[in-house]
Amino acid sequence: MNPQGAAVFLIDFAFSIYIFIVLTRFVLQLARADFYNPISQFVLRATNPLLAPLRRIIPGYRGLDIASLVLVVLLIIVKALMLMTLQTGGIPSGIGPALLVYTLRELATLLLNYIFWAVLIRVILSWVAPDPSNPVVRVVIQITEPIMAPCRRLLPAMGGLDLSPLIVLLGVQVLKILFQLH
Repeated sequence: MNPQGAAVFLIDFAFSIYIFIVLTRFVLQLARADFYNPISQFVLRATNPLLAPLRRIIPGYRGLDIASLVLVVLLIIVKALMLMTLQTGGIPSGIGPALLVYTLRELATLLLNYIFWAVLIRVILSWVAPDPSNPVVRVVIQITEPIMAPCRRLLPAMGGLDLSPLIVLLGVQVLKILFQLH
């Protein structure tokens, strides 16, 4: 039995899910998605308990929900410190600069992976032609359209074939390689 491994797994899983939900709130506001959608309503209700007090301190800026981005950063830091404490038995002194670099890399990786998977899900959804009024389909389209529309304008019409997802997916992978993100 490995109770420490189980605890590490559960903490990592719980924090990762909640970080994903808070990041989704940031992306939904960034994309100006429909907040009456059931998916958006779930995200709002799940994130409000931690975001409401933080919003009193950190206001939004030009349509960006800075408080949710700060919450994502704080959650990444807390997760890293908790996992480090469990795995090594404590927090080493002088961890500040390394933790800052780790947090920024983790945030960049999360954002790029979020974009990658959202676009990939949209591509897969386009193959099965789902009901466009489905709440999940609407949210995926609203999240990915601000990224894919500029790419679509760059490419000429290809006889009904939309290559903008390919450009976005390649761009995400190039950014990950350039910044050496995992």
